[in-house]
Amino acid sequence: MSGKIVAVCISPTKGTPKKPVTQGLLKENFGLENDAHAGDWHRQISLLAYEKIQDFNQRGGQVTYGDFGENIIVANFNLAALEVGSLIHISSALLKITQKGKECHSRCAIYDRVGDCIMPREGLFARVLTGGYIQKNDLIFIEEQI
Repeated sequence: MSGKIVAVCISPTKGTPKKPVTQGLLKENFGLENDAHAGDWHRQISLLAYEKIQDFNQRGGQVTYGDFGENIIVANFNLAALEVGSLIHISSALLKITQKGKECHSRCAIYDRVGDCIMPREGLFARVLTGGYIQKNDLIFIEEQI
């Protein structure tokens, strides 16, 4: 299974939407350089499917890349099929899926505006095992399912 990167997003401050960048540096055991959510923990990177964002917008969501706090948006790649422990490659980087979905501590601005947020049920989180630069149109593929 393979797909491609649609956008790479970062935010320098927690609690704010992320913004697309031309390229990002995934740092081993840290996450995306200059992203407020990076660090030595299990949710260093967040991934969300492009198709899920498009579906959300067709229902009136009016969101742009990074509004859900996602770091990497991927197209033509079935994120839902990945299990915790799955390994994925993006360019020279290697990520390990550590969590599926996430309980929100409080309702976000998107939920307040639309009455729904897809990140808690559609988002995936990963640790960076091997770093490297990533950018739009890079291929993403599964290495192995554990």
